[in-house]
This record gives sequence, structure tokens and C-alpha cells, in this order.
Amino acid sequence: MDTSAITAALAANGLSAYTDAVDHLALPSLRLIATPTPDNAIPLGASRLGGLPDLLRELEWPAMSGAPMSFIGQIRLRDAHALTGGEALPAEGLLSFFYDASQRTYGSDPKDRAGFRVLYFDAAAQARLARQPGWPAALPAAARFTACAITLAPELTYAQDLQAELPDRVVTPQEQERFEAVLAGLAPAPSAAPRHRLLGHPDTIQDDMRQQCQFAANGIADPSAEPQRVAALMPAVNDWRLLLQVDSDARAGMRWASAGMLYFWIRRQDLAGGRFDNCWVVLQSD
Repeated sequence: MDTSAITAALAANGLSAYTDAVDHLALPSLRLIATPTPDNAIPLGASRLGGLPDLLRELEWPAMSGAPMSFIGQIRLRDAHALTGGEALPAEGLLSFFYDASQRTYGSDPKDRAGFRVLYFDAAAQARLARQPGWPAALPAAARFTACAITLAPELTYAQDLQAELPDRVVTPQEQERFEAVLAGLAPAPSAAPRHRLLGHPDTIQDDMRQQCQFAANGIADPSAEPQRVAALMPAVNDWRLLLQVDSDARAGMRWASAGMLYFWIRRQDLAGGRFDNCWVVLQSD
């Protein structure tokens, strides 16, 4: 995707020293455009948000401590891989996302690993998927989301925190301020449309999430209590990248805490190796 606009904007705002890092500061993504659609009108194995998932017959509906999880959505990888911004994903198969129906999994505690599930069905397994006949009886009505068909559209995304993106450089407060001016100039016109996306930079509501993912996924609940382990883990913090971002979306019946967002993260090496069971989840809201 064309990064000339951000390169020119950095130079125009006194940030020419960062033009060599444009490939880190601007990342392609796939915007998910969701349209409420009856379950039976969405083909088996197609990309979707909400509704009923397509699973293997022998696979039980994912649960957390015996309680069924919410089905968030599924992505047909053939559709995503073929588009600019989706090349990092496997060429075939299906990804299916589930999350704690009670929304008490925030991603800051190692125990939160039990509160989400990302299932990867390769091409052979994908051919054996079947639409679930209905929701588990124990799944609360508020956790049963409206089925939405998805179309994918390439979209360039931008880092929000210059220092977090380039930890080996010293970024001054003035440079961060000028970078925010660059972002303001590049931002598209405000839209009320939900910001669902695959890959790219996240639309962060609170702090950068990569340290949170790195520490919690490695068993650290309180980073201040384990400074040596934290120091050892810090160099790999930026291995984490966004896999899926799901916005609050009234049409799908999705509201994450106080109109927040749900983020699924994955390490670059796990994405390259198709190890989607190594993901981590974060919930952010205002």
C-alpha cells in the first residue's frame, strides 16, 4: 500500500529522521465491513461476525470453566490472504474467535488465558465444518450476537505512539506531539462505522497493549514484582501484533464494557507458523 503520504507528512513536520521507519509506522490492514444478515443467508464457512459458528461436529462449543463462550466471528482465510494487507495469514482455512461471555477477561492476568479461544481449521478440516444448530442453552441472551456478513477492504493504519513503536530510539515529547499532528492530518473523516479490522495497527483506546500481552502471556500478573523476568522479556515486546480488532457494534449486539473494543493479539513468529492457539486477548474501554 502507498506510504508516500506519511513519508511526506513526517518530513513536513520536522520528523525526517523517522522516514526510514515508515514500514513500522504505517501497516496495511483489512477493514471488516459488517452487514446484519440472516444466519441461513451466510454460506457455510464464510467470513462473519456473530450468529452461529461453523465447527467440526466432534468439537464441543468452547467454554470457560464450563460456561459457554460468546462466538465473536470467523474469517475465511482465502478471502483475506488474497488482499493487500492479508498476506501474512495462511492462504487457506478458517479462523474462529470466542470470548468470555461475562466479559470479565481483560487480558492483564495470566489466568485470562482461559477466557478466550482462537480456533484454526486448516483446509482439510474446513471441508468438514458444519453450522451449529443453535446456541448453548446456558449462553446468556446478551452474549448471543446478531449474525453479520463481512466484506474485507484494504486500509492503511498508523502507529499512535512513536516511542512504543521504536523503542531503540529516544523520542522527545515534542516529536511525539508533531507525530500526533501528522496522524491528525492523515486520519480519514470521522465515521460512526464500527472499526473492525484484521492485522495492522490497532485503534488503541488506552495504553499500548504489547507489554500487557508479553507479560501476562508469560505468566506475569504483577510486572513490578518480577523485574528480572520483565527485563528479560522486554526485547521481544514488539513481536506482538494485532490479529483481530472487534469494535462495539450495535447492529451486531456487541458492546465491549463501556463501548470499548476487543483485541486479539499474536506474536509474529506464531502468525508465521500458524500457531493461533498462542494468541492473547485484551479488552479496552473508556
